[in-house]
This record gives sequence, C-alpha cells and structure tokens, in this order.
Amino acid sequence: MLAPIPMKDPARDALDPTLPWQSYLILFRPRRVLENLERVHAAGLVEATPNVWQISLGVLRMWHRVLFRSSTVGTSAAFPIRPTLRARLLHYRPLRFPFLLKERVIAPFDFSGLLSPTEQIVRHLLGAHHDGAQFIYDLELLSCYPGKLEQVHEKARAFVNDDSPRARWLRDLTVYERYHENLLAALERALQGDFGVPPHQADDPDISFRAYLRWCARQPSTPAETLAALRRGAFTIDQGLLAHGAPA
Repeated sequence: MLAPIPMKDPARDALDPTLPWQSYLILFRPRRVLENLERVHAAGLVEATPNVWQISLGVLRMWHRVLFRSSTVGTSAAFPIRPTLRARLLHYRPLRFPFLLKERVIAPFDFSGLLSPTEQIVRHLLGAHHDGAQFIYDLELLSCYPGKLEQVHEKARAFVNDDSPRARWLRDLTVYERYHENLLAALERALQGDFGVPPHQADDPDISFRAYLRWCARQPSTPAETLAALRRGAFTIDQGLLAHGAPA
C-alpha cells in the first residue's frame, strides 16, 4: 500500500515454518509484518491483535476494494481539482499512477502498511491523496512509533508554507485543493490524542487502522478455517466472516 518492498534480508526472508505458506503469496515478507504486529501489540492499539494470516485476509479485502470500489481511492467529494494543468491531467488516475510509483508514495505490494518503514508512510501521506477521514489509517499506524507523528507534523507544517517547484509538484500530484492544509489540521488533532474518527466510520476498515485490525482479528485464524468458511458460504473476501458463520 505505501512503499516498495525494502531490500531483502536473507535471514528475515527465509521461510518460517510457523507461518502459513499462503501468507508469503499475499504479504511477500510476513515475518516483517509479524515484527510490526508485535509493535502494534506493545502500543496497545487494539485489545486483540490479529495474526499474520488474518492480516493476509485484510490485504485481500483491500485488493478487492481497489478492483471493485476504486472510486473510494484517490478521489475527493468535497474539494475541487487544483486549477493547474498538471493537476487537471493527474486527476485521471491511470495517468497519475506511474508518477505515484516514481515518487515512491504508493506501493502495490504493501496494502496494510505493515511492511513499510515509517519514512515511506510519511512520504505516502505527503504525496498520495487521502479523502475525508482517510488520513486516520496512516496516523493511527504512525502512532505506534514514538515521535513519528511529531516528525510528520513538522514536515507537513513546513510543506504548507513552501512554494518551491518541488512543493508545487506534490500539491499537483495530490490533485485536490487544500490537501496539505487538511493533513496538517488532522496531524494537529492527532497530536492531542484526537484522530478525528467520525462515529459512523469508527468501524470502517477503509478509514481506521484500529478498525482494520479489529476486522482482521474477527476473521478465520488459519487458511484451513478460511477454506471451511468459504465452503459453507460463511466467508467472502470483501465482507470477511459473515455473522452466521462466526464461531459461537
């Protein structure tokens, strides 16, 4: 979701027999995800921390969102397109995509954010458009790393007051008016402990990292359990474990 896969570490990338082999097909480096899940657990972000396979199911859900609910990614319902020619052209997401890759502000191989170093998450926030409350996911994720919210706040504050060619380019890359001002306001609230989660979106895994973790933790904990739920019609990729299929 946020960054290219970092340079491989042979020891870390060796197959771990304690992890489902299927998770390697979805997460690519599940041991790194596991390490970051341990950080999430230590931060006490949620009561029940999901396991690697449950995060894998969450990533499949995100792929389903991109493929079948693409209108919820990289668009804005509230703010107009910037008046520059670049922003008007980049409004077309297929045209925007290669520039997002070149700037390393998105990564198709990390849909959860748990594979990326924090520097990449910061770059993602500054260069990839988030609509409405969608900042919340990345801000909650960064809150697991002491000092990182403060760091990105300083970068965003400096960016809002910057009129360099580089800053103008990134404003056009995010396409819509007031993107970075809205990001700065969200960061200032987050530093006060208020991540600004709208009540009607508090349990939306598209919006909140906490909600994403809770959604994952409710899913089957192994590939075998997932297959069994699929066979009895109790699981779908987009909705996860259906209420009638949940364990008693």
